[in-house]
Amino acid sequence: MDNSIVNKAADNIRILSAAMVEKAGSGHPGGAMGGADFINILFSEFLVFDPKNPHWPNRDRFFLDPGHMSPMLYSSLSLLGDYSMEELENFRQWGSPTPGHPEKDVERRVENTSGPLGQGHTFAVGAAIAERFLVERFGEWMAHKTFAYISDGGVQEEISQGAGRTAGFLGLGNLTMFFDSNDIQLSSETKDVENEDTAAKYEAWGWHTITIDGNDADAIRAALKECIAETDKPSLIIGKTTMGKGAVTESGESFERKVSTHGQPLGAAGASLGKTIAHLGGDPENPFQIFPEVADYYKEVMAKNEKIVAEKKAVEEKWASENPELSEKLKTFLSGKAPDIDYASIIQKENIATRASSSAVLAHFADHVENMIVSSADLSNSDKTDGFLKKTTSFKKGDFSGAFLQAGVSELTMAAIANGLALHGGVIPVVGTFFVFSDYMKPAFRLAALMELPVKYVWTHDAFRVGEDGPTHQPIEQEAQVRLLEHLKNHSGNNSFLVLRPADAPETTVSWKMAMENTNSPTGLILSRQNIVNLPSVDKSRVEASKEAEKGAYIVEAVEGTPDIVFVASGSEVATLVEGAEILRKEHNLKVQIVSAPSEGLFRNQSIAYQKEVIPDNVPVFGLTAGLPVTLKGLVGPIGEVFGLGHFGYSAPYKVLDEKFGYTDKNVVEKALAYLETFK
Repeated sequence: MDNSIVNKAADNIRILSAAMVEKAGSGHPGGAMGGADFINILFSEFLVFDPKNPHWPNRDRFFLDPGHMSPMLYSSLSLLGDYSMEELENFRQWGSPTPGHPEKDVERRVENTSGPLGQGHTFAVGAAIAERFLVERFGEWMAHKTFAYISDGGVQEEISQGAGRTAGFLGLGNLTMFFDSNDIQLSSETKDVENEDTAAKYEAWGWHTITIDGNDADAIRAALKECIAETDKPSLIIGKTTMGKGAVTESGESFERKVSTHGQPLGAAGASLGKTIAHLGGDPENPFQIFPEVADYYKEVMAKNEKIVAEKKAVEEKWASENPELSEKLKTFLSGKAPDIDYASIIQKENIATRASSSAVLAHFADHVENMIVSSADLSNSDKTDGFLKKTTSFKKGDFSGAFLQAGVSELTMAAIANGLALHGGVIPVVGTFFVFSDYMKPAFRLAALMELPVKYVWTHDAFRVGEDGPTHQPIEQEAQVRLLEHLKNHSGNNSFLVLRPADAPETTVSWKMAMENTNSPTGLILSRQNIVNLPSVDKSRVEASKEAEKGAYIVEAVEGTPDIVFVASGSEVATLVEGAEILRKEHNLKVQIVSAPSEGLFRNQSIAYQKEVIPDNVPVFGLTAGLPVTLKGLVGPIGEVFGLGHFGYSAPYKVLDEKFGYTDKNVVEKALAYLETFK
């Protein structure tokens, strides 16, 4: 094949990438210039997409892991018409759709937010799993490929091990990853960091690998054909590319393979932008243009894809006419809407741990939510996601008929894979682990919040009451950390995260209802290990009363007139407050209003009138939390007081810890009375 136009297009990408960074005065041109050949071949010859509808569900997916290589992606997509030259010129500027690291924008064919290295290609693993899951249920007619692009940094990040292990174990033959191996990092050459045999490592995980000249069009083309033909294993193309390919100095000497071009404009690095652009066939005075012959070539690319997509849609239409019920089900899955669940039919035992209550809900979902995929970090029988697992089977190589992913002890990988499932669409991802290990998941659920992905997190063993396991397993500060995301707005202006800590079994059912209906951000359910006594209800059933939890906080026990004190908590501490309030009423004749607040973020979205009804102004407010006192500071207000834990836990049975730490009705009474003394 004559590669003259193909190579011209790659040089066009190089010119645009270098010019973008130079004009912005910051960025990463070197890697983008080296990777231009691969992404050009992939986008123009192999990636199947709908030119008229970027959201077409059966498109091939491309996930960029090294977000610092955004100039390469934006430049490539400009050849498809997704970005204008003006938008490229405004790289990294206020209001520009071309930020320094790509942000999810499917309308412009950007499939994922990327930046923290390693997560992007792990998203690809999740998307590849979602594709196999859906194909298993609806047929090979909807099969498509997933491609990922990764750099040395992404391979070095520990998450790559989890991604590689999982993809290899499941035999994801629909996944091809390109490793841009240019031997250069931001501050050094890779030889200063590692000497591992990357191919051998991936082969040990069960991958098909091939090493090529990553700047040679014929080699790239042949490698992609070989990898696409490999259907039993995921494939890794190790492309030996040249950092800053095409860069020259003012005198015309080569300035390739320089560490300095990784993270700064060519001019600052020691090269000449003008001479480099001229060397690559561009106009130094007007670098922001698409060569006419390249524009014509990409028009052919678009026409080719229109034909391919039309053929695929014709197959889909035939399948839909022959399978109307399945077709409607698929439309429902792909809509992203919350499934219609009869939550009232879920039977909960009384006075049980909220992790057990969650298990009952998940068991119901296993029978009624056909597109849910649940995963656990080797804890399903302890985080009680086994309520779901007992009614399905785990994924195996070549068998995606079940709906459970055994992630192994790999919380970050699991959470990032869940993001990939959500990014693909058509499935509802749920992941479970102990709450203290949410620390491992933080990078992934932060990106879920940023990308507005409706992943559901099941976090059990919610407090020091884990007991004998000791302080390593006893979350103290975790709730305060996670709830910060309730205060953080996403780019749509909404709470970036929904955090729910239910106080008993009925509240757990309601919390799951809120989680399922929250389709625009992630949700975390913080659940107890130990049994909790159901909260009281005066004029209605506890199940009916618990529905008020949908407002984020509500009155469990009200008083006539103005309360003498308001008690506020979430989770198991609410029941402790109920016990203490009973003593205060009987022995001290106090009017105590009790509030359960599973989600402060959701509560703050309610009307001011409602908020003041639940927690009135100028009334003593006492909070009880098993975490840091700051967890409830926003709810009790400036005159309120919080009793919480300001130290790590200890090893002992949870009832002993409750006594030692003061989480008893007796101590609640003492603390409340002492607090009320300050108001006299």
